[in-house]
Amino acid sequence: MKRRIASWENGHSAPDEFYGPLLCKAYGVSAAELGLNHLSGHDGALLDAGYPASPETAITAVTQLWRADLNGYEPLLTSQPSEHAWHQASVTWLVAPDPSPLAADNGTGVRVGLADVAAVKTTTDLFAQLDDRFGGDHARHSVIQYLTREVAPLLNGQYKEAVGRALFSTAAEATLLAGWMSYDACHHGLSQRYLVQALRLAQDGDDRRLAGSVLSAMSHQATFLGRYAEAATLARAALMGISGVATPTLRAQFHAMEARALARTGDTRACERALAEATKALESRNSGDEPEWITYFDEAELAAEAAHCFRDVNRARKAVEHAENAMSGSHVRSDFFATMVLADAHLRAGDPEEACRVALDALDLGEQLKSARCISYLAEFRQRLATVGTTAATRDFYEQAAEHRLWVATGTAPAP
Repeated sequence: MKRRIASWENGHSAPDEFYGPLLCKAYGVSAAELGLNHLSGHDGALLDAGYPASPETAITAVTQLWRADLNGYEPLLTSQPSEHAWHQASVTWLVAPDPSPLAADNGTGVRVGLADVAAVKTTTDLFAQLDDRFGGDHARHSVIQYLTREVAPLLNGQYKEAVGRALFSTAAEATLLAGWMSYDACHHGLSQRYLVQALRLAQDGDDRRLAGSVLSAMSHQATFLGRYAEAATLARAALMGISGVATPTLRAQFHAMEARALARTGDTRACERALAEATKALESRNSGDEPEWITYFDEAELAAEAAHCFRDVNRARKAVEHAENAMSGSHVRSDFFATMVLADAHLRAGDPEEACRVALDALDLGEQLKSARCISYLAEFRQRLATVGTTAATRDFYEQAAEHRLWVATGTAPAP
């Protein structure tokens, strides 16, 4: 038996139909949470993107999700997002009553204090820096491992009301990061499930600002996936849901997300109105009053959003103008996206030579990024460049681009 267990631990085999259920029972987890895909036919709850009904069910749902992801449950990694889940989560959160008392003292879990919450916050910030610099696929597994092994015991521990609120809010921020990283890796169904769980945790943490930011992330993903009406609705829900506590930067971001969705629908006038509201809001900000996690959204970020919008409504020159103002120099992935939008805008403006030059700059920027979303931007550019035909500029570009890992990966990646 010892040899059998050692073989499982070393990954040489998997527990069979006899031993698998025994292990699940012993550890009190599902087959999917142990990564036993061949035994997971009845683990449909893990694929449910529904909004948890209570703090207790939220803890159960998110910890099961973390464990299943950590153990590579394939149906979860390849799952697709649900339009109904976006609608249900946003509406349920909007009409939710004030949070009920939140304290856990079951006498069995670890005792949790504010120092524990601070440690989670600091660790999450470090992972966020890695995500920004190297892409979502770089440290995603490590984030999930941390959530599973360190944060889950805290949520199931003993804490007073104030500590519980802070813990749930911080866990929501960490789960939001897991959602962003999964989105960047193009695990879209999994990402949606993380975002839904983050929204519920933010609700229980009584953190409406963070909850609004979660809805904004949902809107961003919905636009990327071509669900433009849902994306605009989610951005408006974010604006409505935190109207009493919104800061200028948050309002600016939410208006920008609405503009991104509207641009994709071709509604240029409504898109420009939303961008004007975003600009107005950002001009009135006072950084000292903003949540720390939204301070990255500055003039360069808004310029990048505007560049996306004007590109999508076929106003290439305006897209070029905004994209040129979108380079922060401090956010690698954001600068990559802005540079690719600039390249695409030059291509649409009829300047393929400049488009190729800028795209090579983007490839240099992206050399350290592990991001399926970055590859999708390049795939879209590759498809458009193919319509130009063969020129000296394009031949030179293809030759140089072939030296870059992200460009090579576009050979099998679909454009968004």
